[in-house]
Amino acid sequence: MPKWSSKDERQYNHIKKNALDDGKSVERAEEIAARTVNKQRRKEGRTPNRVTQGTGNPNRSLEQRSVEELRNVASKMKIVGRGKMRKAELVSAIRAKRH
Repeated sequence: MPKWSSKDERQYNHIKKNALDDGKSVERAEEIAARTVNKQRRKEGRTPNRVTQGTGNPNRSLEQRSVEELRNVASKMKIVGRGKMRKAELVSAIRAKRH
């Protein structure tokens, strides 16, 4: 995939400056700007639309997470057979392994 265009760079700098003016930290301003530019690039098909290997919001219960998120949690916990488990089985296996 091609790198950012000059327009992407200008958009990034503009968004970063506005975030800094709003009182955001340098790191947070850079993150906001980069995410915004990359989102626009994905919409235009200039970069792949990748799915992250997320485990879901840790403040949500296991039942509220997707099967994919539960499988990622199970993977990190090295639960055998997770690929063939249903959602309820994944929840039970994760809970059993935690305790």
